[in-house]
Amino acid sequence: MRREMDPADQVARAADWLQAQGWRPLPLQRRCWRAIAAGCSGLLHAGTGAGKTYAVWLGLLARHAVASPPAAHGLRLLWITPLRALAADTAAALQAPLASLAPGWRLGVRTGDTAAPERARQRRRWPQALVITPESLSLLLAHAEAPQWLGQVQAVVVDEWHELLGSKRGVQVQLALARLRRWQPALQVWGLSATLANLDEALAALVGPAHAHRAVLVQEPQPRAVQIDTLLPPQVERLAWAGHLGAAMAAAVAAELDDCRSALVFTNTRAQTEWWYQTLLELRPHWAGTVALHHGSLDAQVRRWVEDGLKRGVLRVVVCTSSLDLGVDFGPVERVLQIGSPKGVARLLQRAGRSGHGPGRTPRLTLVPTHVLELVEAAAARAAVQAHRIEPRRPPLAPLDVLVQHLVTVALGGGFRPDELWEEVRTTHAYATLQEASWRWCLDFVRCGGASLQAYPDYHRAQPDEQGIWRVPDARLARRHRLNIGTIVADAQLEVRLRRGGRLGSVEEGFIARLRPGQAFWLGGRALELLRVHDGVAWVRDARPGAAVLPRWSGARMPLSTELAAAILQQLQQVAQGTATAPELKAAGALLELQARWSALPGPEVLVAELLQDREGCHLFLYPLAGRDVHLGLASWLAWQATQHMPCTLSLAVNDWGLELLSPTPLDWAQWLPQWLRPPPEPQLVQQLLASLNATELAQRRFRVIARVAGLVLQPLPGQPRRERALQASATLLWQVLQRYDPANLLLQQAREEALREELDVPALAATLQRLQRQRLALHRIEQPTPLGLALLVERLRERLSSETLSARLQRLVARLQRAAAAPSRRRRVPEAAR
Repeated sequence: MRREMDPADQVARAADWLQAQGWRPLPLQRRCWRAIAAGCSGLLHAGTGAGKTYAVWLGLLARHAVASPPAAHGLRLLWITPLRALAADTAAALQAPLASLAPGWRLGVRTGDTAAPERARQRRRWPQALVITPESLSLLLAHAEAPQWLGQVQAVVVDEWHELLGSKRGVQVQLALARLRRWQPALQVWGLSATLANLDEALAALVGPAHAHRAVLVQEPQPRAVQIDTLLPPQVERLAWAGHLGAAMAAAVAAELDDCRSALVFTNTRAQTEWWYQTLLELRPHWAGTVALHHGSLDAQVRRWVEDGLKRGVLRVVVCTSSLDLGVDFGPVERVLQIGSPKGVARLLQRAGRSGHGPGRTPRLTLVPTHVLELVEAAAARAAVQAHRIEPRRPPLAPLDVLVQHLVTVALGGGFRPDELWEEVRTTHAYATLQEASWRWCLDFVRCGGASLQAYPDYHRAQPDEQGIWRVPDARLARRHRLNIGTIVADAQLEVRLRRGGRLGSVEEGFIARLRPGQAFWLGGRALELLRVHDGVAWVRDARPGAAVLPRWSGARMPLSTELAAAILQQLQQVAQGTATAPELKAAGALLELQARWSALPGPEVLVAELLQDREGCHLFLYPLAGRDVHLGLASWLAWQATQHMPCTLSLAVNDWGLELLSPTPLDWAQWLPQWLRPPPEPQLVQQLLASLNATELAQRRFRVIARVAGLVLQPLPGQPRRERALQASATLLWQVLQRYDPANLLLQQAREEALREELDVPALAATLQRLQRQRLALHRIEQPTPLGLALLVERLRERLSSETLSARLQRLVARLQRAAAAPSRRRRVPEAAR
């Protein structure tokens, strides 16, 4: 029998426990406790280290542990964590108040790392509280006993909701919550987030649109203060390109860390992590044993050792990637250094919060530029933080691959009646506007594989029985589905093992394919010699460090966010107006002054275009500052329009600041650019983009992911080697079959839409074109590349020149530009084009 406690008593119980630990309850925590005591669901949005965990957990224990008899078994509270690595630390924090607030309750952990005997013990006698990942929750839903196991769950907490919200994993969580709510209509759902702008949308996605008006949003009255500064280079040149300052900053970084007891050094790529780890050890050899590195390709046991060393305060410096962005509490960490631009305000705040982790402490992050333009980005990032301008994270809408997977999951979890499940699915934010025709298509697809795959029994996954309940009748297909549940599709990686020793981690298959036996590479701070590749394993031995190269992982370039780009334009406007005060802008003054002298600085109201004629041909440099992905789409679209006007071959290069188009034949950009920048209606823009790019290849790449999520292409069974090329070949064959025999297949349509949205960011491109229409187009004829143009030129040359050839050419080019910079200016300007 459920017992109710007075809401005021619930709040008092939570506060008493916290005070008994020597901590003073914060106003934000008391607000959460009152809302939970009133039976509300909600979203708690506060900075890292603001006490969010106990703000929700103590309130839920005070409400639900008393309501359930002490001897009652079965799951009552679920804590969903996005990372397996967070589960153990989260469980330790959640365990602490159980004895006082929930005597007799047990807490368990269930992730992909949970051993089979422990999972079996849990099924025999479930704990009352469980820390679980989205994938493991979906696995529970895929068992016939799911209604009995999960039907008594009274509350769910989704940790790091900002991290899940914008991905298909977030959609997976929405569907799981809808299933739990069907069994327990009074289910309380709470989310924890740290860095979000679209809070109302995030709340609706968490609790469902129908419940959003009754849910509460709890946030800090004032965002937590964050100290952000920049490590200025000892010398700043007037000419810059990506990465040219990195090595020069190493000594300064080591000096910054000399007086620091514990620090995290974040990089944006795993290759940079390996390089900075080696460099710091070379500069400070006496730090050996207190410096470590952490990234996703290292073995899980190594990562756990590093995390434990950070918590115990025995590691002085850890060089890491986004693998340490989320939720693990590292109390001893005093400060964070960010190598290179964070490329986004939310990412900067997330990483800053890894230091000063705890109420009353101030996080500190130091930005370390790797080229001069990142000085401007650093000043812009700090200004955006001060103005509380954070990027929104948009939840996906109606991804059918996730829905197809969920249909099979629910068919395994006791079965479903289509009309009832249709109503349940439509209670989620992701599928609230799902068309019935799309729903019927998904049902047909899981029943027989659709029009083109119905001859293959493996695609006859769910069938209605005599009572009209859809189930999975084939035990082999059921087992196969459970082994492939989830929306995370890993990169093509090979396991790396020592010939005499254990597992070291993994590297990308494409990188290993370029190495010959006997060549060496760095991984986990060790120089390794490749011996052979066999059955998905790269066998290695220790090698001489001098011969090793750094692995190149994919996904190394993160595009500039819209919020940070807008802040950069504001900073450049201040420079142009002579009102800039940021020390970073003063440090970059020589480069910005030269850019203004030879051409102009971009700004919120000015779109700068530069025209250069040289031996290579006719160059257009354009600076929208909209991020790499948008610039790729914009450059391709402009090139397509040029080829419609006259037969020509164009080369293109992009970075976060702008784009370059090079024509070997004369092209009158001054005449045509104003016309070509006029945006057509979005449907027409999409068609032109598809014509301008290898759209089939982009969509086919997205289809590989969709096919795996939808269960069309399967991961190998446990113990079998993972052959990425075979998986890709299967997805490619399916793509070809569907294209030929079922061109209206909705998964093909989803692949095309995702290619436009994810690869080219068409909505952002359309918004950028609208913004460009409001700006003045300032065309400048230049006699040599400007500082901003040089950075783009280097991007293009990197694609076709070896490192040695590029270095020699850059030396000559920079010397020529330095001489031109010292000479009197002879800039010629084209009249500004009328819009």
